Amino acid sequence: MKREIPEVAKDLAGKDKIGILFVCLGNICRSPAAEGVMRQLVEERGLEKRFKIDSAGLYGGHAGDLPDHRMRVHAIQRGYGLIHRSRKVRMSDFDDFDLIVSMDHSNYDRLREMAPTVDDEKKVVRMIDFVKGFPQCDCVPDPYYDGAEGFELVLDLLEDGCVNLLDVLAV
Repeated sequence: MKREIPEVAKDLAGKDKIGILFVCLGNICRSPAAEGVMRQLVEERGLEKRFKIDSAGLYGGHAGDLPDHRMRVHAIQRGYGLIHRSRKVRMSDFDDFDLIVSMDHSNYDRLREMAPTVDDEKKVVRMIDFVKGFPQCDCVPDPYYDGAEGFELVLDLLEDGCVNLLDVLAV
């Protein structure tokens, strides 16, 4: 399956300040991991001043919680310290961020429905559109009910996708 980089991301390439919000359902597994991976990549490239990075969830039941312990364990083994506290997506996020990156199709559809304007709807993209090395995957799957392999796959997908997203934006 050939994936196309969303036009909105291409249009942001080279912009002085870019806000990226990663979103999954509960903001305790995939989106805080994506935030952690992207933060580290941005820091490694010395681009901290150009990027605002955060994550949120569509479900607010974990608000204030650290990421899932299993995700933190797998992430730390790869050198990522996940310290984000879960929060729910806010309507103001559509004003505060240039890209809103969804982890799966359900998140994508819900975010687009929430978008207050057509321009805001265009900000919503799929993480999988930036993943090159896993053509068999059509989303970043929720590892919550899976074993260790599920968390490892999520991190593999996020590392691949975040590198490619950053390559598009940081020209």
